[in-house]
Amino acid sequence: MHYDRLMRWLIELLTRSGDALIARLVPLGRILRFGTVALAGVFSPDLYNSATRAVVQKQIYFTAWQILGSFSLFAALLSLILIQIAITAARNYGLGDYALEVVLRILVIELLPLITALFVALRSGAAINAEVALMKITNEIEALAEVGVDAMRLELLPRMIGGVVSVLALTAVVSLIALVLAYLSLYGLQAHGLAAFSHILGQVFSPLQLLGLWLKCLMFGLAVTIIPIAAGLDAPHKLFFAPIAVLAGMVRLFFALMLIEVGSLAITYL
Repeated sequence: MHYDRLMRWLIELLTRSGDALIARLVPLGRILRFGTVALAGVFSPDLYNSATRAVVQKQIYFTAWQILGSFSLFAALLSLILIQIAITAARNYGLGDYALEVVLRILVIELLPLITALFVALRSGAAINAEVALMKITNEIEALAEVGVDAMRLELLPRMIGGVVSVLALTAVVSLIALVLAYLSLYGLQAHGLAAFSHILGQVFSPLQLLGLWLKCLMFGLAVTIIPIAAGLDAPHKLFFAPIAVLAGMVRLFFALMLIEVGSLAITYL
């Protein structure tokens, strides 16, 4: 008797666990499927015309250009504070010669790309998620298909391209600002430190390291666009599900960004 109850309990537990696992894997499968289709579509010559270029330009303008000044100021203040903390701590422990290398590895390679991706995710990822969800709920995507318009090519892929370009561009800008501030913090306005600064830059930013940094930023850019779009396309045809779709998409996006960063750290330092 007790054995039968135990077996039923185990079967129910395994069933519930399996259902929960499937429920989590299904959205992941949809994201991967959409990402594969989207990446394949990027290489299609039919994608690049005046209409899609206009959507890409609008996405870049909204995502990056409008907030370039404020985000650069924020990144500059954050970088300056972290640089001063790192330099002071290194000198206090007699490690002043390694201060610049520590700053570059922590700030430029790790923190600034992640902060940029999070910033773009909050500003543009949520907006894209909501927009695509509303297009799905109001049957706008189906309406475009009925008149012969490919929503993937005209609406979705340009937003993905614009988001990726925005992440890469913003990361490059704030990283350059951080490099300038790091030099000024160590050497001031004097030119005598250029040789040592260039030598350390060459040590930290080797070709392999630059390739890894570029790939990480590219993955960040793809994540902040592909995941929100896929979450929007998964929204049921009911208006009150739109906020739920946005929330689910942003949660998945956050975990994806953290997973990319943790993977990057593991590959670099382990």
